[in-house]
Amino acid sequence: MVGYNGKKMKGAQILIEGLKKEGVEVIFGYPGGAILPLCDYLYDSGIKFILVRHEQGAAHAADGYARASGKVGVCLATSGPGSTNLVTGIATAYMDSIPIVAITGQVATHLIGNDAFQEVDTTGITRPITKHNYLVRDVRELPKIVKEAFYIARTGRPGPVLIDFPVDVQRQEGDFDYPDEIEIRGYKPTYKGHPLQIEKAVNLINNSKKPLILAGGGVITSGASEELKEFIEKTSIPVAFTLMGLGSIDVEHPLSLGMVGMHGTRYANYAVMESDLIISVGCRFDDRVTGKLESFAPSAKIIHIDIDPSAISKNVKVDVPIVGDAKLVLAEMNKKVGRLDIKSWIEKLDEWKKKYPLKYEKDGLKPQYIVEKISEITKGEAIICTEVGQNQMWTAQFYKFKKPRTLITSGGLGTMGFGFPAAIGAQIACPDKIVIDIAGDGSIQMNIQELATAVSNKLPIKIIILNNNYLGMVRQWQFLFYNKRYAFTSLERAQPDFVKIAEAYGAKGYKVSTVEEFDKIIKEVIEEKEKPVILDCRINPEENVFPMVPAGASLDKMIEGLA
Repeated sequence: MVGYNGKKMKGAQILIEGLKKEGVEVIFGYPGGAILPLCDYLYDSGIKFILVRHEQGAAHAADGYARASGKVGVCLATSGPGSTNLVTGIATAYMDSIPIVAITGQVATHLIGNDAFQEVDTTGITRPITKHNYLVRDVRELPKIVKEAFYIARTGRPGPVLIDFPVDVQRQEGDFDYPDEIEIRGYKPTYKGHPLQIEKAVNLINNSKKPLILAGGGVITSGASEELKEFIEKTSIPVAFTLMGLGSIDVEHPLSLGMVGMHGTRYANYAVMESDLIISVGCRFDDRVTGKLESFAPSAKIIHIDIDPSAISKNVKVDVPIVGDAKLVLAEMNKKVGRLDIKSWIEKLDEWKKKYPLKYEKDGLKPQYIVEKISEITKGEAIICTEVGQNQMWTAQFYKFKKPRTLITSGGLGTMGFGFPAAIGAQIACPDKIVIDIAGDGSIQMNIQELATAVSNKLPIKIIILNNNYLGMVRQWQFLFYNKRYAFTSLERAQPDFVKIAEAYGAKGYKVSTVEEFDKIIKEVIEEKEKPVILDCRINPEENVFPMVPAGASLDKMIEGLA
């Protein structure tokens, strides 16, 4: 049937036609019995289906697609274990405010609650980790549900929405009456900041002597990079970034202090502790950013701009809350602010930058050098995905991010195994971009089966494994806080040959252990255009990420050291 309003069609086709109305071009998923009617219609729908090799890969790929493109990512799985395998990916998207729609098959409605084959309470399981979820019990509700799902996922503070779709409803016939507009009672995101609150903020800014901007992921989500840059350059206020905020503006901007927090730069953390005004934009003040809450920014008034009212004063008490979209609020503030007389503050920060640069010893093949070299070759223009752990932090410290949506990493949940499937989504979203996954030897093995997905779709993703034969970040904590008792963190005994794994899947693989070997092959790896490449970089097993703020310590109590 042709997908026009008013036509009779099966529930599965109604959902697919709704996806088309929402502009969906690609779905990442894995089929199964309870989703087969939908898969059958999807077969010749014109929507591209990317068959992953594990449902968690589907959720992470949809997430990476959304982060790279700014669109809503879509993933699909069957009931029972199919839907539960999506859970980690849904939670990852939820913690980082990423818009995805997850579609899961479910047993027939008359079997729900009977412990039927491959039945789980998917809506119950995912309720705490979704913005909203639906169990479709009547095909007549379906067009409205699809419209609402995408509206909720992409508006306000974005996030995942789940549609649980019983197999009998997929076969029911109904009218395709797709709404043009949607209005949800009780869901009215605030986009424009309150004028009086903006005035209060501007007054605080004008009277500050040591102001600091803290840019979070909300800057990127709202597309506020240009407004942030204008605000910084109009006022001359320096900026530090959360992990999720990296790429908001060029990290090499003269007023940039790099990343703040547990593994942030020393000068960014010192700036927070000495500032008299923190202007937080799209940052939720999580524990990795604040360190010990009681001593966070002890002398500072705090302005907090966030679209989610529940995030304001949740962790850090603020003086001027502004609920609204970062792009719109900054645009209004830019009309009212001017250059501040804070020359002595800028000079002090510049002195700290010179005195406390990020550094490492230049002996052997160092992970910091690897990241720096990749940054240099790609000119900071590649899409960089990471796994979680030391690889993630070295990337945040030493890659020179210049643009938004070029760092794709699991910030809130810290999900090992995220980076590679997310890179698949990013490469599908941006086929002409260089996409690189900087991985650890532990994380990469969690979803390494997605090499088959990358090879079958001819995705030239570059996987740079910083291989230290350990679960590196856990080992670092054991080194610092557990008397070097490396309980269960060594991977050396059964470490696979990553080159052979790559070749077995039909990808390319290389292994290097010296600077000379790395320098000789890295350009070839980055320039590969036909298939994925693994570059296994053998580094010192006891490399550490410094500086480091111990958990529960103040931001100025950093552990220093050279890896």
